[in-house]
Amino acid sequence: MIQYFKYIPITFILGFIVDAVVGDPRNIPHPVQLIGRLITFLEKRLLVKEDSDDKKYKKGMLLTFLVVLSTAFWGIFILYCAFLVDKEVGLIVMTVMSWQSIAAKSLCQAAMDVHEPLKDGNIEGARTAVSMIVGRDTALLDKDGITRAAVETVAENTNDGVICPMFYLAIGGPVLAFIYKAVSTMDSMIGYKNDKYMFFGRSAAKLDDIFAFVPARISAVLMMAAAFLLELTDKAHYSFKDSVRIFKRDRFNHASPNSAQCESVCAGALGLRLAGPAVYFGEMHSKPYIGDEKRKIEADDIVRACRLMYITALFPVIVYSIIEVIRIYVV
Repeated sequence: MIQYFKYIPITFILGFIVDAVVGDPRNIPHPVQLIGRLITFLEKRLLVKEDSDDKKYKKGMLLTFLVVLSTAFWGIFILYCAFLVDKEVGLIVMTVMSWQSIAAKSLCQAAMDVHEPLKDGNIEGARTAVSMIVGRDTALLDKDGITRAAVETVAENTNDGVICPMFYLAIGGPVLAFIYKAVSTMDSMIGYKNDKYMFFGRSAAKLDDIFAFVPARISAVLMMAAAFLLELTDKAHYSFKDSVRIFKRDRFNHASPNSAQCESVCAGALGLRLAGPAVYFGEMHSKPYIGDEKRKIEADDIVRACRLMYITALFPVIVYSIIEVIRIYVV
């Protein structure tokens, strides 16, 4: 397993490239789906409606511990077996795991699944597509609301689905990246502040806040740099200055300490007003707005948000590649 740490840089780079080219094939089971099934299995056995709040909290802690432990165990076991066979097999398995921990192309594909029916005037199709990628109720969303929800998802998941796993890939390889993915999946499944999950999902939500804290702020800085580059070719739709201004003003306009970091940069860069009141599980939740409405939102803003995401993700790949070249040929 000594080879594991040696291969982290090359599998980090290869994993990103494979994701950019292949994405997540929809006919092949993804490891996150297995993590999700484990969470559902444990939830059915641990969450009891009649339990006290304290007992729900403790059972939620147990679920969080078991999911993280299981993910770490299977990640290490699979790689240990791969390296026992041959170091090249270990390299291949590490690359596959690195690829499957990054979700850049699948995030873009999901957003484009919303964009395409919007451009064709198929509001119902767009509403169905956006319901697959957001947690809010979408039944009453109009064209602008659907577009806004898709842009917000791309902005927020630039960190959650792309930069954050890349951060943990870089410092700890695919095992650590998948531990983060397990934490993020728990947060998305049980981390809600509603009657059912308020106490049971609190540990998962707090752990996700901790894991995402540093990467979220790195993501925001990288996204500002991406806005600067994109403004050079499209001044009409990107603004570096406003990305910085809105970030400074609105980066904490969210219940999570991390979610508005990238969202505020994206809102400023595109000149849009995002977030605001939204319906979850049939209840209206009052949420602050992020950004200024300098222009009316349009379907192509989904494409622009995806460009912003991809340029943001390229920065750490380029930096890591340069460091690896220097390490191999200079040091």
